[in-house]
Amino acid sequence: MTIEYSGKGDPARSLALLWRTSERASRKGKPDLSVDRIVRAAIEVADADGVQALSMRRVAERLGVGTMSLYTYVPGKPELLDVMLDTVYGETARPEDVPGGWRARLTLIARENWALYQRHPWLLQVAANRPVLGPNVTAKYDYELRAVDGIGLTDVEMDSVITLVTGFVHGTARGAVEAAQAETQTGLTDEQWWAAHAPFLSRIADTSRWPTASRVGQAAAEALGGAYSAEHAFEFGLERVLDGIDTLITRRADPT
Repeated sequence: MTIEYSGKGDPARSLALLWRTSERASRKGKPDLSVDRIVRAAIEVADADGVQALSMRRVAERLGVGTMSLYTYVPGKPELLDVMLDTVYGETARPEDVPGGWRARLTLIARENWALYQRHPWLLQVAANRPVLGPNVTAKYDYELRAVDGIGLTDVEMDSVITLVTGFVHGTARGAVEAAQAETQTGLTDEQWWAAHAPFLSRIADTSRWPTASRVGQAAAEALGGAYSAEHAFEFGLERVLDGIDTLITRRADPT
């Protein structure tokens, strides 16, 4: 899998683009281009074909303009990628009133991030260790922190809790996207793949040699409808992550 990295662009140009401190007006006789139109077209390219297919040429073709005309608005692909990230991160819902306390708020945050990866799987192909310092990313981080503000955690613990939850979602979403892509790339569903392998596996597998794996594997496959269910992994894992955070909060409230 090709990995792109955020934050590779020129800092001054990236920040000016992210915060729209300046934008060229369309020249007379030219198509009505704008940063927003270019970014939306780039997101459509990445949604359809992955971030590895993203290029200034592909975006220009989608917009029906010459490639060089894009450079009037966007310095290059690195800066464009940063704005794409900031734009899609602005899609997550951020209601102020979420009944159920911190656990319900974190559950909503996890589900919103999960849904974001399903809409834009190319996000999983971008390493964002150097965060995009745009308005939507900043607003998203602020909202997520406020979900655990005032519940007895230190500032560092608040940041760590959000990192834990969003990191869990990222990893589980990667499994879901890879499972979906496996079917697309191979032309076989999980059921078809197992059906093709089962006759041969039954001849060579020795259940007496690995009794625990055989018992548990069969039970899980029957319960999940296959060897792996991304939805089950997400739901089960999220509850366990929240249980762990609950334990931390309880210990902070009563250290004895």
